[in-house]
Amino acid sequence: MTRVLEQTVPVTFRYAVHFTHGLFQAHNPVLCTALASATGEPAKVLCVLDGGVSQAFPDLGARVAAYFAAHADALHLVAPPLTVPGGERVKQEAGWVRAVQDAIHMHGIDRHSYVVVVGGGAVLDMVGFAAATAHRGVRLVRVPTTVLAQNDSGVGVKNSVNAYGKKNWLGTFAPPYAVLNDLTFLTALEDRDWLGGLAEAVKVALLKDAAFFAWLEEQAGALVARDLEAMEYAVYRCAELHLAHIAGAGDPFELGSSRPLDFGHWAAHKLESLTGYALRHGEAVAVGLALDCTYGALQGMLPETDWQRVLRLLLALKLPVYVPELGTSAQDPADPRGVLSGLNEFREHLGGRLTIPLLTAIGHATEVHAMDADVLRRSVELLRDLHDQPRGASWLPTPTLAS
Repeated sequence: MTRVLEQTVPVTFRYAVHFTHGLFQAHNPVLCTALASATGEPAKVLCVLDGGVSQAFPDLGARVAAYFAAHADALHLVAPPLTVPGGERVKQEAGWVRAVQDAIHMHGIDRHSYVVVVGGGAVLDMVGFAAATAHRGVRLVRVPTTVLAQNDSGVGVKNSVNAYGKKNWLGTFAPPYAVLNDLTFLTALEDRDWLGGLAEAVKVALLKDAAFFAWLEEQAGALVARDLEAMEYAVYRCAELHLAHIAGAGDPFELGSSRPLDFGHWAAHKLESLTGYALRHGEAVAVGLALDCTYGALQGMLPETDWQRVLRLLLALKLPVYVPELGTSAQDPADPRGVLSGLNEFREHLGGRLTIPLLTAIGHATEVHAMDADVLRRSVELLRDLHDQPRGASWLPTPTLAS
């Protein structure tokens, strides 16, 4: 006789994404309100800072300490902030996860305490992984400091570090307790990071919102000129679209074989690895978007006029559409040194059969389960030719797809 016991475990996660200025100014209530303890006792907090952010804001550690001192009745900072390296290095070196876990252990951070992490996407990923694996998960409060982290990676449910030469190979699905976007941090970004994060805004607009894509076209000049008001809207709308997909698409923990918000990412992740992470994530995503849109247009899926709009916008935002490492796609798809091997790595990362989102129009996408290597190579050649052309204000992609 066979017996089966079936169990259903419904779990609802709820977290807020706040948008503010001057998060660590004593009069700003956002952080204190978000961490307020239901017991009436001061909430225990461990703070981790991105070293790059600390360099840009040398008084950040002192400001954090002063904020907690001003709210000592509600918050208890268990130690001076722990500083870790910024950038992809922190996800490459396993010792930093252990350093955060050691601090969680040393200072008695439990499931009713908080880890507050202030930094770019890589630091958020690493600290999130450490927090999710300590006590099977302690409360994580993210304070993203880059465009890309505030509009995409910082508002989602994933945490990760790199391993085996692959991006995000180790990780967890663990929603944050809260996300606090302090838009003031964006003012210190160098242009590469200010603009690079907009690749994710272009991506989600292409997938979800043609009107937002048109707004990005209209505001490209203002965004390049570092207009903060324009950037604030771009960050807010991009985050809103990402959150709507995470909550409403029915698969926030990626149990299926489809991952629409990773449009353009199969090539992007591989390009980051091939460049030793000299190519930043947003820049790699821009190249990945250009490649997949060109492929879709060559396959007759995406109208040529829409393809031209995509490339014009990427270039208007000073984002790359080609890098020399993309040329490695001419190699064998089984060769890990070539971009085409990223397709299989993408499939392995998610499991199941290969599923790639491609556009049918701006604001609309479909899925394919195979990509033609010869068409991909032609796409790369076309992007290389376009990259090499001189461009002016009235630039249009030529040669056309028919040439």
